[in-house]
Amino acid sequence: MTAAAHPVVSPATTGERPGVRLARSRRNAELSLLVLAMVLVAAYGAIVEANLLDTVTRDFWMPAAALGLVFLGMHLVIRWLAPFADPALLPAVALLNGIGVGFLRRLDLGKAAPAERETLAIFAGTGGRQLAWTLAAVILAAGLLVLMRDHRAVSRYAYTLGLAGIVLVMIPAVLPGRFSEINGAKLWIRVGGFSIQPGEFAKLALLVFFAYYLVRKREVLSLASRRILGIDFPRGRDLGPVLGVWLISLLVLVFEKDLGTSLLYFGMFVVTLYIATERVSWLLIGLVLFFGGAYLAYVLGGTVGGPFANFYTRAEIWLDPFAEPYDRGYQLVQGLLGLGSGGLFGSGPGAGEPLEIPEVQNDFIFAGIGEEIGLFGLTALLVVYLLIVERGLRAGLAVRDSFGKLVAGGLAFTLGLQVFVIVGGISKLIPLTGQTTPFLSAGGSSLMANWLLIAVLLRISDAARRPVAQGGGPAGRPGGGPPEQLHGAPTEVIRP
Repeated sequence: MTAAAHPVVSPATTGERPGVRLARSRRNAELSLLVLAMVLVAAYGAIVEANLLDTVTRDFWMPAAALGLVFLGMHLVIRWLAPFADPALLPAVALLNGIGVGFLRRLDLGKAAPAERETLAIFAGTGGRQLAWTLAAVILAAGLLVLMRDHRAVSRYAYTLGLAGIVLVMIPAVLPGRFSEINGAKLWIRVGGFSIQPGEFAKLALLVFFAYYLVRKREVLSLASRRILGIDFPRGRDLGPVLGVWLISLLVLVFEKDLGTSLLYFGMFVVTLYIATERVSWLLIGLVLFFGGAYLAYVLGGTVGGPFANFYTRAEIWLDPFAEPYDRGYQLVQGLLGLGSGGLFGSGPGAGEPLEIPEVQNDFIFAGIGEEIGLFGLTALLVVYLLIVERGLRAGLAVRDSFGKLVAGGLAFTLGLQVFVIVGGISKLIPLTGQTTPFLSAGGSSLMANWLLIAVLLRISDAARRPVAQGGGPAGRPGGGPPEQLHGAPTEVIRP
């Protein structure tokens, strides 16, 4: 066989730069995974009906079909506006969202009279409202992709978003309890029959500000004053930002009466700081400050009371929920019993008793689902969450600008931390929180905020996976050249 039979194609012939592999959009793979996710959601709905109704109606597929049309629309928007975005993000989120809608419809069927279950409309009850909220959330995420063609453009509004985030965090704290408090936590704004959890949107705004600030100050915050046990610790003068965010998180803990929200905001800042500086000492300082503050709040709650009393009560329930199993510890006890009765494989979708758990559609939806799909099913859901987090971190590692790295890494970690806070609360690992399970729990504000989070990750992953043009710049930017600088900030790659 001669060389002429297999000619060598040089980079000059193809126009491709040496060592640069042209990326594929992988949108067909995304579509295939999306179809598979909706098949699983339809199968879940069929099993629920078989267990609750002793039959499978002809309309069992309709919720999955309605969700499929919504997600197909999002897929087409991604194909048009972010063709190189990660193909696994949308199907993974669609699966979680679909299971959430399916379980909420299962709760509606369980509450309905047996004679009315077969005729329950798909847009009725909590499941129907969640289906409508899903449509609104996906439209909002698609709108963000339309408006935000370059993730770096958001940095122009960093200070405005930071101020807006602080205002959104503090509004529930200053409102009277009748307008903001549910189950002891002041996290909502309630007007009439409408309620919104502004903290869900605040975390996105604050993260953009954190990323912008740390890109500009990372060199200063990376300086070390002394080395202890092989760890470089920062200078005392550089502790100001961490102490400021720590103080705000303690105020959230005391006045909004929720450990999970406080941990979410502080953990989000500390991890973003660690990504920017690569200093393990910031993580150690953050852990000491947060747990020290939480312990101080617990001690003050037991002695002084006042604004610390609610946290003290939650900590006491966490330490021994069976001390008052029919009073203060009832919700946690029922959640633990539900998880325990589910065992390894669960009782089957629609065959459990999740309605025995208070607020099963919100805080404790993971426990309700776990009773019916068991430990193996819950592990599968956690793996899907882990996949989303991993894909977000991968986008952060691959994108070429420092701002995008911090935003993607911070968003991915925030999602993972929120899941940890929720699962830790219902499994008695940490005190109970008022957080909702992303994409599963009932509620519009949580669903819309988390879909916005996914839209930002899609935009950043599109920038990270987009092939490099011949001129040296990102494809799609005329003229090639290096990436635009972030308002004078350095554009060097932050090492993972």
